[in-house]
This record gives sequence, C-alpha cells and structure tokens, in this order.
Amino acid sequence: MFISNAYAQTAADAGAMGNLTTFAPLILMFVVMYFLMIRPQQKRAKEQKAMMEALAKGDEVVTIGGIMGKVTKVNDQNVAIEVSQGTEVWVQKHAISSQLPKGTLKSL
Repeated sequence: MFISNAYAQTAADAGAMGNLTTFAPLILMFVVMYFLMIRPQQKRAKEQKAMMEALAKGDEVVTIGGIMGKVTKVNDQNVAIEVSQGTEVWVQKHAISSQLPKGTLKSL
C-alpha cells in the first residue's frame, strides 16, 4: 500500500559502449601477455635457430648439460664437440645452448 513497486532496468539501456567496456580488461590482458611473454620467447627462438644454423668448425660452444668444447664436425642434425684432446662427443644441434667467444676454452 505505501511501498511502490521496483522494476529492473533493461539491458538495452547499456548500449554498444557498455559491451566494449565489459571486454576491455580481457583484451588489455591478452595484449600485455603478448608483449611480455609471447613476443620475447619468439625472439629467443629465432636467435637460437640462427645460432644453430651458423655453427661451424672451430666454434666454442656450451651444451644444455654444461659441457664446453670446440666444434670439430657439423652435420645436418648433429655436431661433434671436442671436450678434451682426442675426445669427441656427438650431440644434436638442439643440445647447443650458447656459443662462447673465441679463446674462452684456453683461458679455463
């Protein structure tokens, strides 16, 4: 009797701008994730691939397992690394983690 009825607001009042602001945080999160995570990872993968393709005899490298040595032979998929005088280890190219500057092994 003294209390009036309350009616819900319709969804049509929000309009197109309301839908965009609803999804804006989600879109922003994906953009930030791309620039902070995905893009640097793709750049590192591209640099690693270029390094593996440029491997040549005489390069000093470190494997994923921490073995350091000088490249003596290079095939399409494998690399022979001389870890000590007269001792060669064959590893896959993907197992090479980094290339060392020339003369690094002599200083060790």
